[in-house]
Amino acid sequence: MKFTIERASLLKTLSHVQSVVERRNTIPILSNVKIEATGSKISLNATDMDLDVVDTADANVSEPGSATAPAHTLYDIVRKLPDGAEVELASDGAGKMVLKSGRSKFQLSTLPTDEFPVMSGGDLPHTFKLDAGDLRSLIERTRFAISTEETRYYLNGIYLHAADVGGTATLRAVATDGHRLARVEGPLPKGAEGMPGVIVSRKTVGELHKLIENSGDDVTISLSDAKIQFAFDGTVLTSKLIDGTFPDYERVIPEGNDKELSLDCKTFAEAVDRVSAISSEKSRAVKLKLDKNLLELSAHSPEHGSASEELEVAYGGGALEIGFNAAYLLDVARQVEGGTMSMVMADAASPTVIRDTSDETALYVLMPMRV
Repeated sequence: MKFTIERASLLKTLSHVQSVVERRNTIPILSNVKIEATGSKISLNATDMDLDVVDTADANVSEPGSATAPAHTLYDIVRKLPDGAEVELASDGAGKMVLKSGRSKFQLSTLPTDEFPVMSGGDLPHTFKLDAGDLRSLIERTRFAISTEETRYYLNGIYLHAADVGGTATLRAVATDGHRLARVEGPLPKGAEGMPGVIVSRKTVGELHKLIENSGDDVTISLSDAKIQFAFDGTVLTSKLIDGTFPDYERVIPEGNDKELSLDCKTFAEAVDRVSAISSEKSRAVKLKLDKNLLELSAHSPEHGSASEELEVAYGGGALEIGFNAAYLLDVARQVEGGTMSMVMADAASPTVIRDTSDETALYVLMPMRV
C-alpha cells in the first residue's frame, strides 16, 4: 500500500475515527486504525467492538492495499506536521509502515489487517433519513439527562422510538437518570414506521454529535433490534444498541400539576447560578419560594452562609416552597431556546414539568429535593 494525501484531509479523517479508540486496550488490534487504499480514495476504520467508524478521503493512490497502524500515535504525528504539508504513507506488508512528510520520516509498527474486527455487516431492516440539524437538535436537547450510573445500564443512552401523539406519528427521543427526564419529538420520517424502540449508548451519542456538528446533509439511519448505523458525508458510524428495556417513562410525567410559573429563562438561569454559588458542593440545593407573581430563590450552606434573590414572575397559584438541584435546573434552562419557560408544579414532593413556551416538541421533568 502506498499513497500521498494532504495533511488537512488526513487529519480530518483521522480525527473522526481515532476518538473511538480506547486509550487502554487488552486486545492490541483495537488500538489500531485500519487503512485501505483503492482507486483515488482511502478509508479509515476504527472500532472498540461496540462502536465502529469508517471515514473516507481523497488521496493519490500509487499502490492499492491495506494496513493497520496505532491510531493515537498516527493522529499525534499528523497533527504536529506543518499546515499544507503533503503526507506519504507506505506499508510493505511486513509489519512496518513508513510516513514521510517533507524532511520528517516516521516508522510505525503494524498488525495484520485480517485481525481487525468487522462490525459493519448484518441485516438492518429499518432505514430512514433525518436532516442532520434535526438529529443534532434531538441529541443536544436530551443527552444531558442520560444516566452515568452503570448499574442501571438501560438508562445509559437515548431511547429512540416511534410514538403516536394525538393521531400524529412522531419520532421521539427520551433520556432520564431518575432525577430528570428529557423528551423531544419530531415528525416520524418515511421508512421509520415499523422501527423497534432502541437505546443508543452515551458514547455513540457523543461520537455522533461530534461527527455531524458541521454537516448539513441528511443522515441515513439504518437499524435492527441489536445494531444502528448512521451514514453521512462519506462517514459511516455503526454501533451496538444497549440490550435492555427502557422504563415506561410516561408514568413519571405528571398530568395533574396545577401551579404554573412562567418566567424569563435567561434572567432565571443567571439568578440560579448566582444564588447556588453559596450552596454546598454536594447537593447544590436551591429553594424556590412562590407567591403571587413573586419568586424568591435562596440557598443556605453551614460553611458559606446564605444567599437570596427575588424575581418578578407570572404566577397565580397558591404559596409554594420547593427545592431543586441547581445544576439540574441550569441544564434544563440551557435547552430553552425561546425567551420564556414554564414550570408546572403540584407540591414540594411531586415532579415538576418544564417546557419551552416557544417549542411544543420538548418536555422536561425534574424531581424536587428536600431543602
